Amino acid sequence: MKVTLIAHTPEPEKVVAAAAKLCYSDAHIDELLDGLTEEKTTKFLNMLTDLGHASPIEHASFTFGIEGVSRTLLAQITRHRIASFSVQSQRYVRLDDFRYVMPPEIEAIPEAKQAFIDSMNEDARRYLDLAKKLEDGHTAEYMAQGMSEKAARSKASKQANEDARFVLPNACETKMVVTMNARSLNNFFSLRCCNRAQWEIRELAKEMWKLVYPVAPTLFRNAGPGCLRGACPEGRMCCGKAEEVRAEFAALRGE
Repeated sequence: MKVTLIAHTPEPEKVVAAAAKLCYSDAHIDELLDGLTEEKTTKFLNMLTDLGHASPIEHASFTFGIEGVSRTLLAQITRHRIASFSVQSQRYVRLDDFRYVMPPEIEAIPEAKQAFIDSMNEDARRYLDLAKKLEDGHTAEYMAQGMSEKAARSKASKQANEDARFVLPNACETKMVVTMNARSLNNFFSLRCCNRAQWEIRELAKEMWKLVYPVAPTLFRNAGPGCLRGACPEGRMCCGKAEEVRAEFAALRGE
């Protein structure tokens, strides 16, 4: 897995503080940034947290490049609707270099690992074989309609990818660009940094957290699983390791 913070709102905490200042003062738009020192910015952000006023936090956004993750993860992360996603298309990109993600629990057992690798190799073979059969068949059809072989092959290749992808497994690797605002990120971290989250998206959430916290430490000072802010919200499904989780995130914050 590789996660990169591609871009973010310049001075995200000051932008949020300016929005908060507008809500609670008679300041004019061209005066919003005046006097917003680091101390006053922090004061505004802490006030928003204390009041539970989260909408100004939405003005700061963060864009991530993510690769080396599975289609299983893709199905989970796109449930977070207040985000923007651009994903490598299996319809337009043929996976000649078939890559996949292996769960740690499978990798830890030699027999299971070998069975998984064998399965992935067979999936790759069947995918490429099916894609070729579809491409050859469609090419013949288009040439019969009068198209040149080159044009027919180009059109047939895209059409073949569209249907051949149906045999690809959830382990298949994908890439994406994801943008979330700070409010959505806090919600994402609360749900996906939790020990009860699936291992791959939990790993992704922590990597994203590590990238945004240094950029906006006040915005994300309480970010992470729900047990950082009080009792575990999972109830009887709690992992029972709240103290360990709190110590982990305290160390990540350098405390």
